[in-house]
Amino acid sequence: MKRLLTASLAGLALALPLAGHTAPDDAQKQIIQRAQDAKKKLTAAQAASGAERQKMMQEHMKMMQDMMASMQKAKPRASMKPEQMREWMDEHMKLMDQMMDQMMGEHHMMMQGGGMGGMGGMKGMGKK
Repeated sequence: MKRLLTASLAGLALALPLAGHTAPDDAQKQIIQRAQDAKKKLTAAQAASGAERQKMMQEHMKMMQDMMASMQKAKPRASMKPEQMREWMDEHMKLMDQMMDQMMGEHHMMMQGGGMGGMGGMKGMGKK
């Protein structure tokens, strides 16, 4: 009986520090999944060429715009404790970093001439 009580208390002591740790909320989980999907699309676009690459780049840009809109709407729950709020903000910042990395990858592809040839956004820049 004493061993059972000791084991139970030890388990509780180990679990308590984890109780304050919050996992990403549903909105963040959805954004994480979208970021992973967008990363796969960007990787596929890097391996493709011509019209297929342009199509994949357009799809990736659309995915990024949708994720950005979701990120802007995302808000921490009002009932969060300060520590939970900090963890939520840390996760949000991590997601923003991932998005920035993907946008930079997209930008590099476009600058190397492998991007959005017909999009017009970069055409003529730097010329006088």
